[in-house]
Amino acid sequence: MELLIFFIFGGVAVLAAFLMIISWNPVAAVLNMILVMFCLAGLFVLLNAHFIAAIQILVYAGAIMVLFMFIIMLLNLRGNEPIWKSRDKNVLLSFLGFLLAVGAFIKLFSTLKASGLNQGTQIGEDFGTTALVGKILFTDYLLPFEIASILLLVAIIGAVMLAKTKID
Repeated sequence: MELLIFFIFGGVAVLAAFLMIISWNPVAAVLNMILVMFCLAGLFVLLNAHFIAAIQILVYAGAIMVLFMFIIMLLNLRGNEPIWKSRDKNVLLSFLGFLLAVGAFIKLFSTLKASGLNQGTQIGEDFGTTALVGKILFTDYLLPFEIASILLLVAIIGAVMLAKTKID
């Protein structure tokens, strides 16, 4: 049963991510990204990482996606859908991108096979708990945490500056 739920969450996440990438409408892309975040939270629940699943929903599917929607609304993006013109350059770039993705998947699977991850790893009793996540986040990963917060602040300021209209 757990394997079936994993494939459902994984399949929906991959499908929503694909729809997010090919969507011309930015609001639809953000809504598909929210669906991906909920599916990832479901996968965390399957791994018995309930705290991380709750944070995934609260922080990413909640706060950050609301921030993305706010920025999209602030930029006032209309439905200016570009017209895809089939040119030789576009077809060639699409084919090369597909080959790059296939090569990346082959490299990923060969690396996973060589590392022996199929043997099963033992995790500690405190895996996914609030205390362990807080300890690791604010000791080992304090600098990346602060850099991410600064990048988000810069992105918000940049969006506000782009959306600001001149008052004459």
